[in-house]
Amino acid sequence: MVDHSTLGFLLHDVARLLRKRFEQRARDSGLTRSHWQTLAYLKHNEGIHQGGLADLMEIEPITLVRILDKLEQRGLIERRRHPTDRRVWLLYMGQGAQPILTEMQKLGEATRSEALAGVSDEDCARMMHALAIMKANLLNVSNEPGPDQEQNHG
Repeated sequence: MVDHSTLGFLLHDVARLLRKRFEQRARDSGLTRSHWQTLAYLKHNEGIHQGGLADLMEIEPITLVRILDKLEQRGLIERRRHPTDRRVWLLYMGQGAQPILTEMQKLGEATRSEALAGVSDEDCARMMHALAIMKANLLNVSNEPGPDQEQNHG
C-alpha cells in the first residue's frame, strides 16, 4: 500500500529543487526568477494586457509592473497601447527576447534531464499522466462553490 500523506511535501520539494537548480544555471543571465517566469508566461500569451498577465501569474499588478519595467529597459518586452482603450497596455515579446528564450529553454531541458536521471521513459509518461489527472481533478473541484460560497434558498 502506498502512503499518500507525503504527496504534497514531495511535490513541493521537487518543484522547489527544480527552481533552485534552474536558478543556479541561470545566475549569469542577470535575470531573476520572476523575470524568467514573466517571459515564459508572456511567450505563450502575447498580446495579453498587464492585468491579465498578473492574474495568470497570481501576483499583484504593481509587482508585475516593476518586473515589466526592467524587462522593457532590456528590450525583452514591449508595451503597446490597446487600440480602443488608451488605459490598457498590451504586452509583446521584444526583439531581444528570442536569444534569452532559447537559452532559457536549454537551461530548462538540462535541469529536467538532471531531475529525470534514472527515470525510464515509461515511468516518466505515467508520472506526467498522473500529474495531469491530479491537476484536472483539483481544477474541477476548485471551480465548484465551497460550503461558504453556496447560496441557501430556503
